[in-house]
Amino acid sequence: MVATPAYAADVGGVSATANPIANSSGSVTNQAIQVLQGPYITNQYGNGIACQGPTMNVTPYVTGTGSFKRPFEHTYQDPVYDVHDANDDGQIDNPGNILYYVPTRTGQQDGYNLSIGLSATWSKPLDKKLQELCKSAVTTQINLQNQIYANKRLDFELARLKNCGELMKAGIVFHPQSQYAAVCADVKLINPPGTLPNHTHSIKANPPVTNDASSLKTISIGNPE
Repeated sequence: MVATPAYAADVGGVSATANPIANSSGSVTNQAIQVLQGPYITNQYGNGIACQGPTMNVTPYVTGTGSFKRPFEHTYQDPVYDVHDANDDGQIDNPGNILYYVPTRTGQQDGYNLSIGLSATWSKPLDKKLQELCKSAVTTQINLQNQIYANKRLDFELARLKNCGELMKAGIVFHPQSQYAAVCADVKLINPPGTLPNHTHSIKANPPVTNDASSLKTISIGNPE
C-alpha cells in the first residue's frame, strides 16, 4: 500500500504556518562635545633650550535643539455621533449621523532645549626629573645671558670714558645745549694738558756743621695753593 504523505497545514481549521510580524519605531538624537587638546606650552630660552610646562585647556560650549510640527493646531473638532435607539432594537436609528462637534485640545506644542557647559582638561609631563634638569639649564642660561650683558655694558662704558677723555684733551666737547652733551657729562678730566697736578713733596736737609746743634728743617716745594 502506497500513500501520499500528508503535511500538517492547519490545526483545527486554523493555519499553523508561522508568520511573525513585528513593528517598531523610534527616534534617537545624539549630541557630542568634542574637546581638542593642544600641545604642551613650550618656552624657548635660547641656545636650544626649550621646556614644556603643564597645559590646561578650557572649552565652554552651548548646545540647543528645537522641535515643532506643521501645521500647528491647538485644537481639533471631535464629532459626536447620534447613537439614539428609539425602539430599543439594538440598532442605531441614524448611524453615521453627526450631532455636533466638540473642540478638543491637541496637546501639540513646540519643544526647545538649551544646554550650557564647560569642559576642561589638564595635561602635565610625567617625567619630573627631566623637568628639573630643564629648569636648571634655564637658570644657567639666564645667568650666562646676564653676564654677557654686563660685559657688553662694561665695554661700552669704558669705550665711552676713553673716547670722551681723549676728546676733552684735544679740546673737543659737545655744546652744553646739545642733546648729546649727556654722553660725556659724567666724564671728568683730572689732568688737563699743560698743567701739573697739585702736589707737594717733603725733603730733609742736613744742618751745617757748627758747634751749635741745629734741628732738622723741612722744606716744602710745590705749586702754591
